[in-house]
Amino acid sequence: MDIASVVGLMMGISVLVISIAISPGSPFGAFVNYPSLMVVVGGAIAAVLISFPLKVFLNTARVAKNALVNSQESIPDLINQLVSLAETARRDGLLALEGRLDEINNPFIVLGIQMAVDGTRPEIIENIMRTEMDAVATRHRNGKNVFEQMGRFAPAFGMIGTLMGLIMMLRSMDDPAAIGPGMAVALITTLYGAIVANVLCLPIAEKLGFISRHELLSMEIIVRGIMGIQSGDNPRVIEQKLSTFVPPSMRTGFQEAA
Repeated sequence: MDIASVVGLMMGISVLVISIAISPGSPFGAFVNYPSLMVVVGGAIAAVLISFPLKVFLNTARVAKNALVNSQESIPDLINQLVSLAETARRDGLLALEGRLDEINNPFIVLGIQMAVDGTRPEIIENIMRTEMDAVATRHRNGKNVFEQMGRFAPAFGMIGTLMGLIMMLRSMDDPAAIGPGMAVALITTLYGAIVANVLCLPIAEKLGFISRHELLSMEIIVRGIMGIQSGDNPRVIEQKLSTFVPPSMRTGFQEAA
């Protein structure tokens, strides 16, 4: 569970609800309008369906869950594991790594170690692993783009709903008492568009981007580590190479873990 995402989402909704509750003379009913909500949410979904293949759109729920429930691998632990594998390979040979595959939970490390044990040429190992990285980056980019586009379309449909409300309000100008409520309903659609974009879609897109960058960094570290192991580099040299991928503050934590 990503505590920051859950807390941020709850805080964003709570701020809006509490601000309405403590405002004098502002009943909750004044902020509920189902046609406006349908225009914003339905319009944004329709625009996304036009923009992306159906398979990508249907994957949206699973992608959104990743923003709230995800487990990011610790970089220091990852480096320690690769250094440990390098020590085994240097002491007992590459074939000894086959006996340690069961203790490795990361499938990307297993892929690289298996190819190294099988005697695959270094350039082929790197090419296959980087192709896998490109495929992962593409999948992440597609999921992030769906929420970015929904964040773009929701305010636009909010404005469309507002214009629709204004047109209907202007048609009843002969009744001055209806102008105020009509203007309020027209503006609610813009409010819904801003909320959907800035409380849900765009923050989720940013969190997915952060998760993607972290995972790709982990995969880059794994590629460099596997290539060092395959070429027979000293484990301490591999450790120094991999530690350069993390900031100095994280290197301190890595040294303590080591």
